[in-house]
Formats: sequence, C-alpha cells, structure tokens
Amino acid sequence: MAAEDYPHEIDEQLTCFDSSVTSVKTILEQLMSMPRNDLLQKLDPLDQAKLDLMSAYTLNSLFWMYLVTQGINPREHGIKQELERIRTYMNKVKEITEKKKAARLDKGAAARFVRSALYDPDDKDSKKKAASTSSETPPSKRSKQK
Repeated sequence: MAAEDYPHEIDEQLTCFDSSVTSVKTILEQLMSMPRNDLLQKLDPLDQAKLDLMSAYTLNSLFWMYLVTQGINPREHGIKQELERIRTYMNKVKEITEKKKAARLDKGAAARFVRSALYDPDDKDSKKKAASTSSETPPSKRSKQK
C-alpha cells in the first residue's frame, strides 16, 4: 500500500494490525499442516474441547472483523450470539479445568491431623509405660533380637 493511500495517523495501527495478521496466519498454517484427526488423537478430551472452542471462537472473531470491514454492525448480527454461546462453553471448560487443579483431600493426612487434634494425655502415659516395659527386658533377649 502506498503511503498516500491512507492517513499517516493510522500508520502505527496498520503496522500492528499487519503483524497480528501475520502471526495469526503462521499459527493457522501450523494447525492446518497436520491432519485434524492426528492432532486430536494426541490430546485428551479436555484439550480437544479447548482446541475446538478456540477454533470456533477464532473463526467467529475473524468473521466479526470481516463484517466490520464491510460496514456491517456485528452487534446487530447473529455472530454476536454465537460468540456469546462459545464464551459460555469456554467458561464451562475453564471451571472443569479449575476443579481438576483444585486440591484433593489426602484421607491419610486428614486422619493423622484429626488424631493429633484429638490428643489424649492419658494415651501418651500408656505409650510411655509400654515403652519402658519393653526397655526392661533382659540384655540377653535384646542381643537375640538384633
């Protein structure tokens, strides 16, 4: 595009837009270079859902931009509802991912925690008595145990 075809005030914005389009093109070429089935087989179901949602959102966002370039208000077009629907599903996937990452209860650790919280001093005395009784065994028996 020649410099006189557009106002100089938007030169920086057009440069950023051009680099963004180039970046999107590079990513799409990488995704398109591999057959979709091969790509999906390498992913678990949650990642497959993320990929599908990302693809749908990207395509719909590009269509939104196309409508803007054609002078059509996308807010009055069905694309707005489609993007909202996809965003709803993206939020559901995000909730599932967060639940997956949430701390899991270690039942053994919880039992030890509760046991130590319910500490009984009489119980400690009985353990000491049991330990002292075993230490009173004759030395000859100790050497056989080793």
